[in-house]
Amino acid sequence: MDALKKGFSMAKEGVVATAEKTKAGVEEAAAKTKEGVMYVGAKTKEGVVTSVNTAAQKTTEQANLVSDTAVAGANQLSEKAVEGLESVVASTGLVKPGEMAKQEGAVEQPTDAGQ
Repeated sequence: MDALKKGFSMAKEGVVATAEKTKAGVEEAAAKTKEGVMYVGAKTKEGVVTSVNTAAQKTTEQANLVSDTAVAGANQLSEKAVEGLESVVASTGLVKPGEMAKQEGAVEQPTDAGQ
């Protein structure tokens, strides 16, 4: 009977030792898994931030191109409109062609009539 008790006691100690080692192994595996997940999460976050910044930069560049093109188009349109109006004014005889050249540099100044 003592032999059985001793055998069971040894088996129990073995099971306890195995359980403790298993627990330590599981804890270590969990810690390494957490570390790996955090690393992947950090790298993914960096990639997302980089992607968002790149997209924002490209969007800004495209908006600048569009606005530059719009301004250039508006300038061309206004130049053509002024040329057309000068042509109409000159052809109707309202202003002599020589007078328009003199007045191009002149800007009408606002009056202080309201004060």
